[in-house]
Amino acid sequence: MDLPVIDLSPCLSGEWDPHLCAEVSRTLRETGALLVKDPRCTVQDNDRFIDMMERYFSKPHHFKLLHERPHLHYQVGVTPERVEVPRSLVDEEMQEKLKAMPKENQPHTPVGPDLKWRYFWRIGPRPLNTRFQELNAEPVIPEGFPEWKETMDSWGYKMIAAIEVVAEMAAIGFGLPKDAFTSLMKLGPHLLAPTGSDLQKYGQEGTVFAGYHYDLNFLTIHGRSRFPGLNIWLRNGQKVEVKVPIGCLLIQTGKQIEWLTGGDCIAGMHEVVATKRTIDAINLAQEQNRSLWRVSSTLFAHIASDAVLKPLGHFAELPLASKYPPLCAGEYVEQELAVINLKGKK
Repeated sequence: MDLPVIDLSPCLSGEWDPHLCAEVSRTLRETGALLVKDPRCTVQDNDRFIDMMERYFSKPHHFKLLHERPHLHYQVGVTPERVEVPRSLVDEEMQEKLKAMPKENQPHTPVGPDLKWRYFWRIGPRPLNTRFQELNAEPVIPEGFPEWKETMDSWGYKMIAAIEVVAEMAAIGFGLPKDAFTSLMKLGPHLLAPTGSDLQKYGQEGTVFAGYHYDLNFLTIHGRSRFPGLNIWLRNGQKVEVKVPIGCLLIQTGKQIEWLTGGDCIAGMHEVVATKRTIDAINLAQEQNRSLWRVSSTLFAHIASDAVLKPLGHFAELPLASKYPPLCAGEYVEQELAVINLKGKK
């Protein structure tokens, strides 16, 4: 199944087509994912970012460990491989649901923490006063990368800008005010969060780089990776291998949009696994003498830490709305990080 591609150009020139907005909200509701084309986010931007991250992740282990900040919940700097625990490994209720799935839709079973590295870089201004200081920490810049800050900020701001347009289109499609979501995103702890998976070390078919999980934030956006491997689950339980066309961005729903829509739009489940298509891409990269690090150019867009998550507008009337009581977004994030082992030591 191919996801629809939504071109954001009309909105950028002031044309907000209600039918297109309805398609955005419907697609997010039914699939938890959406492909978009934003003329501000070019293939060259994505390539420049991935080139730099390939160089970083291929550095020695001890060099990368200089950039980890476990005492800050790993919410800035690097998270080494085998630290982040996939939700499906620790959530017994989720494990029961997985066993009940038809075989062809079941995710791969992770055998331990994720085999991916990750780098967190904050995008956007911080709040001056916040109860959640550690979620809004200072950035970590590796030595030997003079272009680091400019490359990270440039790609991060462009992807946030794309998310804001999609959030406004989705709000209109859901029958909410246009700024219903974006007003809550202001000063949010948005994170550019590229992952690096070493395909030279873990390039066997079936290897799980990121076990079956949902994202705890509002919306997640990725540029196209040079190696496929992302599987998503539609709302009907069907498993789909995602193909991101060149020049497109992939957007996925996180837990915060589920909260704000009272369960009408649910957080999309996904995993990253070495598939047959990944192996083909590895073989091609080896022939062309290219890096064998699989980099995802991922950004997590968040609701502001001090804002309250609760079903908005008419979503408060839904039967499931009581499952989503008012909760500070920062508290919710801290609860989730504790489960997946990124809470660190205070």
